[in-house]
Amino acid sequence: MTTRLIDDSLFDCVAPPRLAGARCSGCGTVVFPRQDSCPRCSDGSMSGHVLPVRGRVWSWTLQAFPPKPPYRPPAGGHRPYHVGYVDLGELLVEGRLAVPRARIRIGLPVRLAMVPAYHDEDGTEVLTFAFRPDDEEEGER
Repeated sequence: MTTRLIDDSLFDCVAPPRLAGARCSGCGTVVFPRQDSCPRCSDGSMSGHVLPVRGRVWSWTLQAFPPKPPYRPPAGGHRPYHVGYVDLGELLVEGRLAVPRARIRIGLPVRLAMVPAYHDEDGTEVLTFAFRPDDEEEGER
């Protein structure tokens, strides 16, 4: 099966998956996705910064209705899914939570993963990022 990324600029690499952010040389602010100017001080230059792969659920909700484009519903229509903010230490990242409802909680350890977003008309599977339970860290508790 052929695959492609939903947006190449979001990723530093995919095997293993790593998100590509940026850090301000002036104030140290970290952003995702990358951007050319600092939202905090607008003085420093922004340089590439690979984000951590592990974090904790900071907040979450159920995406019960179809989001606006570029979202594409799967065959058969929109199916609700969980989204949330994940605390990666330097910043909060909004993303899909590939976590069963019974396991979601504030503070849940999660790990970055790649998941299908949709299929193009030619059958290409389009991948995006999500966060799955980090069972390795959860087992250390």
